[in-house]
Amino acid sequence: MRKMSLFSAVLVLLMGLSAQDSSQVQPHEEGVQTEKPFRLDITSRILEANKGISQNLVEGDIALSEKRNAMKCWYSYCKWQKSYNGLVEVPYTLSDYFYDSEKALIRKAMETFHRKTCIRFVPHYGQSDYLSIESELGCWSSVGKDGGQQVVSLSVYGCLDHGIIQHELLHALGFHHEHTRSDRDQYVRINWENVPASSAFNFHKKDTNNLNTPYDYSSVMHYGRTAFTSEFGVDTITPIPDSSVPIGQRDDMSDIDILRINRLYECNI
Repeated sequence: MRKMSLFSAVLVLLMGLSAQDSSQVQPHEEGVQTEKPFRLDITSRILEANKGISQNLVEGDIALSEKRNAMKCWYSYCKWQKSYNGLVEVPYTLSDYFYDSEKALIRKAMETFHRKTCIRFVPHYGQSDYLSIESELGCWSSVGKDGGQQVVSLSVYGCLDHGIIQHELLHALGFHHEHTRSDRDQYVRINWENVPASSAFNFHKKDTNNLNTPYDYSSVMHYGRTAFTSEFGVDTITPIPDSSVPIGQRDDMSDIDILRINRLYECNI
């Protein structure tokens, strides 16, 4: 049986206590509104899970490639190849560190790709390029196909959430965070005064191919409002011109996320 470290055990205990507190909702009374329990957005959960890890990451969860420039991944050399049958097969392995129930969560997150795109995550049977999905410290992936064994980390302590799994798999397919796309300044304002100097590089724009799709506030790849903030609760990202537009709140891929996959990989769907 998998043994938990002291730190992990304490973390699980604290999470349990938090869940217990949020579940103690007062009985419903007519005319009285009860508050919904607070839940962090996807990227805030990723950044929380990645606090203090030694892995060299940019934008919170992107592992830099030693084989190429990971920030340039819109061209054929880092796309997964399409098979003769029109499907893009992405081989993967799941670490034996995962329990069967945890493996089931990962496979469930893959199902949306299978149902709505031409992407197929398939078991690894000796293919040279494949994803090795492991429970390292934190949640992270490189961008696009990197060649050979390519680690995607989904720690059992904070990363086995449906949206987080899809977020990291989208990185592995070649997608960046939405807030770094080349035209982002038309849609969001980065509040640089609230971003620590040491974290500013996480908000640098990329020379992205946006695939003729609109900016997507609801993308599973969009940062939350307070990502890398210098002060708790203070916004680093503000939608414009309507600052009330929700961002970073998705639990599943948006329709535009799916559209982009189908355009990048030329899926006949």
